Amino acid sequence: MTQSLTMQSIAFSEKGGVDVLKQTTVPKPSPAGREILVKIKGVSVNPIDYKVRAGRAPFPNHEIIGWDASGIVEALGPDATKFQVGDEVMFSGSVMYQGCYAEYATMDERLVGHKPKSLSFADAAGLPLVTLTAWESLVEKLEIPVSSEANHRPLLIINGAGGVGSVATQIARKVLNLETVITTASRPETFEWCKKMGATHVLDHSKPLQPQLEELGLAVDYVFISYNTDAYLETVVDLIQPFGKIVSIGETFNPLAFQKGINKSLTYAWESVFAKSLAGINMDSQGEVLTQVAQLLDGQVFTPISTVKMIFSLETLKKSHELLETGRVIGKIIFEMPNKWA
Repeated sequence: MTQSLTMQSIAFSEKGGVDVLKQTTVPKPSPAGREILVKIKGVSVNPIDYKVRAGRAPFPNHEIIGWDASGIVEALGPDATKFQVGDEVMFSGSVMYQGCYAEYATMDERLVGHKPKSLSFADAAGLPLVTLTAWESLVEKLEIPVSSEANHRPLLIINGAGGVGSVATQIARKVLNLETVITTASRPETFEWCKKMGATHVLDHSKPLQPQLEELGLAVDYVFISYNTDAYLETVVDLIQPFGKIVSIGETFNPLAFQKGINKSLTYAWESVFAKSLAGINMDSQGEVLTQVAQLLDGQVFTPISTVKMIFSLETLKKSHELLETGRVIGKIIFEMPNKWA
C-alpha cells in the first residue's frame, strides 16, 4: 500500500479566537537527523496553546500548535538511536517544531520519553508539558534534592489544582520527600483535588495567604508560582523566609515586584519548558525525566491528573480552549485521537 504524503491537522493562518482554528490537509513530515516520526494517538491542551493561537505568546511561526502528545513511533531519522519503530512514546517537544494537533508529528528523540504501560494514550498525553515544567522548577530551579530522606523545609505551590501544580505536588511528596507541601485553591472541589494529589495543607488563594500560614504555624522556604506571577510575587516575597527560593512560570505584564527580596537575600528563577530545546542544551534530560515519571506511574507511585476526556475533533478542540481560558480547569483536558478523521 502506498503511504499518503499528506495528513490531517487542525491549524490556523491568523491569530484570534477559537474560530481561527480550521481542519486542513498538510504535508506529512519526514524525520531527519535525530528526529522520530510519531503516529499521534493522544493529545492534551495547555494554556500556551490558546496564548499562541490568540497572539499572546512569542512563537509567531506556528500554524499547527499543541505541545503534549503520545503515540507510536512510525519511522526514524538516520541518526536516531533511542527508540525503535513500534515503541509507545510521549513528549511535549519544542516550539521549534510544528505542534501535535495532527495525525503525525516529528520530534527530536532527546525530548521524547517512553509512555507509561499502565495508561491509555490519552492519559499519557496529559503528562509531558506539566511534568517537565514541575520537575525542572522544583529540582533544577529551586534545587530541592532528590532524596529518600525526609526534607523538613516547607514548599508553597500557588495553584495546586492546575496541571502543573497537580504534578508538582506529587513530585514534591513522592520523589523529593518533602514533609510539608502547601498548595492554594479557592473552591471545595479544588481543595479536595489538592489533598488527593498529596498536599499536606491547602490555603484559600481568594484570601490573604500570610495570615493563613501564621494560623497554621508555618513558614515556607520554597515557593513555586505556577499561576499569575504578577498577582502573587509581591505576596510571596513578603511571606517567604530569608534565603528562600522562588520559581515562577508564565508571562508577566508588569515590572517584577522584587525589591523587598534584597534584604532577605532571596533567589528567583524563571522556568520555561522550551528553554533547553531553544538553546540546544541538556535536551536529553527531558526524555529521561519523562521515562522516569512513566515508571513511577506504572509503579502506582503517581496518580494520573486528567479530569476531562474527549475524542479529538475541531469542535471538541475549540471547546477545550474555551474551558482552559476560564481558568477553572482542574488537572488536565485530554483527547483520544479518532481512528479516522472526519
